[in-house]
Amino acid sequence: MIKWGGTTYSLHPLFVILMAAAAATGYIFELLTLFTIVLIHELGHVACAKVFGWTITEVKLLPFGGMAETDDGALSPAWQEWIVAVAGPVQNGLMILIAWYAEAMGWCSPEWAKGFIQANAFIGLFNLLPILPLDGGRMMQAACSLWMSYHRTLLVGARVSLGCSAIMLLYSVCPVVVGGKLNINLLMLALFLLWTNWVEHRNVPFRFIRFLMNRPTRLREWESSVALGRPIVTKGGRSLSRIVRLFRRDAYHFIYVMGDEGRIQRIVPEQQLIDAFFDEPPPRNRMKS
Repeated sequence: MIKWGGTTYSLHPLFVILMAAAAATGYIFELLTLFTIVLIHELGHVACAKVFGWTITEVKLLPFGGMAETDDGALSPAWQEWIVAVAGPVQNGLMILIAWYAEAMGWCSPEWAKGFIQANAFIGLFNLLPILPLDGGRMMQAACSLWMSYHRTLLVGARVSLGCSAIMLLYSVCPVVVGGKLNINLLMLALFLLWTNWVEHRNVPFRFIRFLMNRPTRLREWESSVALGRPIVTKGGRSLSRIVRLFRRDAYHFIYVMGDEGRIQRIVPEQQLIDAFFDEPPPRNRMKS
């Protein structure tokens, strides 16, 4: 575990297992190359996030990438999260170009350049899969939040990730069915991603509550500038839980409470509704007429 620039860097147990296997089989140099690629990939995320003012508390390195811990992802605009997510694969693309140039200049052997390029291509493309917590999963969530409510975005992200992880698991064991060898590396990755997204799906309510608790930060940003509000129309007596689930990530909401005759009875700002949601727990927290 190393702390640098306010961020703690550590190895995930999967990487430790891979290190032990590499030491036992004599593939230390290949492991160091993989470690360097993964580290540069993650540093791309960290550098891009810090440009936007995010705080990255911890980075856990995995054999195929890493997991950066931050509370600023959901607090920031979706486009920022998308750019931070794609910054990792961009580093892999740059390293491929550097390896090609180094080989052309004769600075490295063709064999090493080929292996380095293949490793970067695998890590970069694998991370673009629409599976959380991979970069592709983050990009998918950020894109979905542009036209979905944040609660639905969390659900869709977790469910799509579960589905893709299950497909990866089936793909890893398919060779056994036809008499081939089990792809143990892909099987381990699939099991890890399947478990991670099962936990992610169970934690959707907690992630959404944290989103609501941190909304004042975004509200202050909107208050300091000029921004359009997004209306939500409802009737009195509706559950506040149902209403807040309609909130979008990058929009400020005004709730229009309608009467029986179709006339507006009152307009409730978003923050006032959030305060009422936390002050009065379900099932009693309902919109007053």
